[in-house]
Parts: sequence; C-alpha cells; structure tokens
Amino acid sequence: MIHTIKKTMRLYGHYVSVNIRSAMQYKSSFLLSVIGQFLVSFNVFLGVLFMFQRFSSVEGFTYSQVLLCFSILLLEFSLAEMAARGFDLFPYMVRSGEFDRVLVRPQSAALQVLGSEFELTRIGRMLQAVVMFAYGVLHSDIAWNAVKVLTVVNMLVGGIVVFAALFLICAAFSFFTLDGLEFMNIFIDGAREFGKYPMGVYGKRLLQLTTFVIPYALVQYYPFLFLIGQRTSQFFVFVPLLACWIFLPAWLFWRFGIRHYQSSGS
Repeated sequence: MIHTIKKTMRLYGHYVSVNIRSAMQYKSSFLLSVIGQFLVSFNVFLGVLFMFQRFSSVEGFTYSQVLLCFSILLLEFSLAEMAARGFDLFPYMVRSGEFDRVLVRPQSAALQVLGSEFELTRIGRMLQAVVMFAYGVLHSDIAWNAVKVLTVVNMLVGGIVVFAALFLICAAFSFFTLDGLEFMNIFIDGAREFGKYPMGVYGKRLLQLTTFVIPYALVQYYPFLFLIGQRTSQFFVFVPLLACWIFLPAWLFWRFGIRHYQSSGS
C-alpha cells in the first residue's frame, strides 16, 4: 500500500514537472498570464474595498476580518484549481477522444487526468490572496497561537478537498453530456464570489445549504468565527476536515461515470 502511494506521488510529481517545464518554455506568456490572474481577482478585492468605504462593517465583520476570510477561501480555490485543472478541462478530453487513450494505459485514469494540466499561472491569484491574508493578520487583532495556525491549515486542507471534489463532479458529468455543465459554475466560481464575505451574512437558508449540502461554510464561516474569537470551542479547529466527506460521493460518481462511459466517437 505504501509502495503504491509512493509510486503514485512520484508519477504525479513527474506530470507536474512536465507541465511546469512546458509553461517555462514561453516565459513572457507565462508572466502575462500570472499578471492577468492577479488583476482579475484584484477586481473582486476592489469590490470589497468600495463596500467598506461606505460602511464600517458588514453584519458586524470589519474590513480586515473580511479580507482575512476572503483571502483564505481564495487561496483554497486557487490551490485546488492549480492542482485539479485537468478535471476542469476534462470535457474537452472526452469530446476529442483523448480519454479513450487514457483508459488503455496501465495507470489510474483519475491520476492521468489530474496530471494532464497543472495551472501554474494561478500563482498570480495566490499572490493576491497572500497579500490580503497578511493585511488581515496584521489588522484583525487576532491573538495568534499554535491552535489558530492549525485552524488556518485545516481550512486550507478542507477547502482544497471541497473544490477538488466539485471539479471532479463537474468532470464526471461529462461522461453523460460530452460537455461540462454550466450550472456547476454556480458552485465553483460562485463560491469564490460569495466567499468574499463570511457565509453567515447571506442569511440562514444559504448558511444551511453551505453547511449540509455543499460544505463551504465548514471550511470558511465556522472556523473563521473561531479565529476572530466569536467561538471558543476548539471543536471548530477541526470542523474544516469534516467537509472532506464531499469527496467520497464525488469519487463514487466519477467511478460510476467511468463504468458507463461510451466513446464519443471522435
């Protein structure tokens, strides 16, 4: 088992290395793409900034607290998109017939799809998230300790798993539609947009939806309340890890799709 895991990680590392070397062949294009990613997410930051120029707080959350909350979710999304970009582009792989070749190779289909694309340009978006996070840390008056650092780490781990699971679900739909479903963007890109503010500000219904159905709130809202001192139970340190349950149905749906896959005929 351990040998298999090591072999899988080594192979994935090789895929990542190939993608990085490929991106570095066109350094100017890569740099422009990184800058573009930074500027696109910068528009979202400006929206938050303009909001707080008119209001001192939103549902009791200050500007620095909102930036801290948003930066963590943006970093989760960016890391997941960087690593799981292959599943986001999977509909094209199905339409072009490339997935037929994937299935006849002696390696996991999921690993091959995962390693087919590593979106290094998302560093631009991650850079902005890190800058906002640093600002939030310095201005939020949070008494940082090892437990709260662990909370942030768990938020990142849980968030990456949640977004990766959503990319996997979106990819699995392509087995039945030969294309991605646009409504999935509501749950993927929409989460990044709604994640500008703690989920609780959108009302009870949406908070329930993002707690029990698509668990954004488990990796954003509840642990964030613990970070800023509105919750004191250390249970909230590990709440983000509970969100990892979503990966199981996502994986089962992916396996179901593979079992019922028929070639696109391309």
